[in-house]
Amino acid sequence: MQHGGKRRGSGRNPLPENQKKIAKTIYITPTQHNDIEKYAQGNSFSEKCIDLISAQLERRKRSENREVKFIDLFAGLGGIRLGFENAFRNKGFIPKCVFSSEIKDYAVEAYKNYFKDTEVFGDITKIPATDIEDFDFLLAGFPCQPFSSAGLQLGFEDTRGTLFFEIERILEEKKPYGFLLENVEGLIKHDKGRTLSIIVNRLKKLNYFVSYKLIDSKYFGLAQSRKRVYIVGTKDAHVSLDNFEESTAVLGDILEHNLPTVDSTFTRKLFEHFTPEEVIGKAIKDKRGGPDNIHSWEIGLKGETTPEQTELLNLLLRERRKKKWAAEIGIDWMDGMPLTEEQIATFYPKDNLREILDELVDMGYLTLEYPRKRVNNRRIPDETKPKGYNIVTGKLSFEFTKILDPADLAPTLVAMDVSRLGVIDNGGLRRLSIREVQRLFGFPEDYDLSFLKEKEAFDLLGNTVCIPVIKAISERLADIYKA
Repeated sequence: MQHGGKRRGSGRNPLPENQKKIAKTIYITPTQHNDIEKYAQGNSFSEKCIDLISAQLERRKRSENREVKFIDLFAGLGGIRLGFENAFRNKGFIPKCVFSSEIKDYAVEAYKNYFKDTEVFGDITKIPATDIEDFDFLLAGFPCQPFSSAGLQLGFEDTRGTLFFEIERILEEKKPYGFLLENVEGLIKHDKGRTLSIIVNRLKKLNYFVSYKLIDSKYFGLAQSRKRVYIVGTKDAHVSLDNFEESTAVLGDILEHNLPTVDSTFTRKLFEHFTPEEVIGKAIKDKRGGPDNIHSWEIGLKGETTPEQTELLNLLLRERRKKKWAAEIGIDWMDGMPLTEEQIATFYPKDNLREILDELVDMGYLTLEYPRKRVNNRRIPDETKPKGYNIVTGKLSFEFTKILDPADLAPTLVAMDVSRLGVIDNGGLRRLSIREVQRLFGFPEDYDLSFLKEKEAFDLLGNTVCIPVIKAISERLADIYKA
């Protein structure tokens, strides 16, 4: 029988020479010992010492090598990349994008046209992390999705099937120094805050110091109010997302002038009833009342209305939202209920009420419909109730939905609405230009989208990021990275 020694085929494979551990003796004070126990990571004192030594060695190496490698996921137009690169260049680094991913064809076309990258990879869900070159920072503006109902502890099982999982698995495999993520305002309350909690929890479990905050672009020199959630993390320290230097702008600062205006039935009707100066700052919609709204019947869009008809429509617009009618009808309250002729007569008693209502239905300002009941979180017509008259409130049926005020901010721009925002120019009305929308997000003047269809450009811009906000956050990342 063989005793002792190494048996053939048993035990572990021998370690490479550069991975074998060697014994060294160091002398430390009790205070240093306590600090190591308190601040370092590891299961043993030896591991904690290695953690601190490794962290300091990495910092020393970074001070000599100024190249910073990063990857750009869900890249879109590359807005996060632009802000990140500008910040790190300003701090003396040489940023280098080693991998980018985007699935929308015309986004890839625009991205490659500006950054001159020879390759933009497609579906990130099909790319193994091992195929990605090592990097220092991960950048991503990822979609907001619900997670499973399993809770905060399951990690990959809880996030699998969502696009955040792709970020998580790449961070797990590649272990970069840090990350910068951006998401919509709704992430704060999404699934009662649970989605954000899972995201932050999972990032912390990957040994990152994580910070997040809802930040409004209007404080960063942009003429747009756009609130977005920013999530950042590093291996060394928390990044403060408070007390940024503030600067402001208004829409007039970025507007072009003497561009072609729109000559259409809508604009002709509008200016038959209002002067260009009178429509500035007004919303064009039939869903709400108030002095800041212009309604379709006030410009005769579906036919000229009499003073009686206009008075009735304005009264009904407000009355249909009152909760007392829901109780009387016998349905759950909803914002805008159909009212019967008898109910309308209680606040608009006219002998010719039926005639007025029928004429407004014929013109398309009113519709005769059943009240809606809630079934499985959906509203469906309740045919057991009498039909009533309701305002036709199709906001997006109008050619323009808001006339912007040059002395004010633009609202949060979204892809489906950008083309319906108007500005007064040369006494007429026109849409925002692609260049103006780019300026509202802080894109450089040499970023060219003119080769895209307007619809494609607005789709990409409506989903992009505010570059000055990214730049301000990235400057703080750079400060920690070089510390």
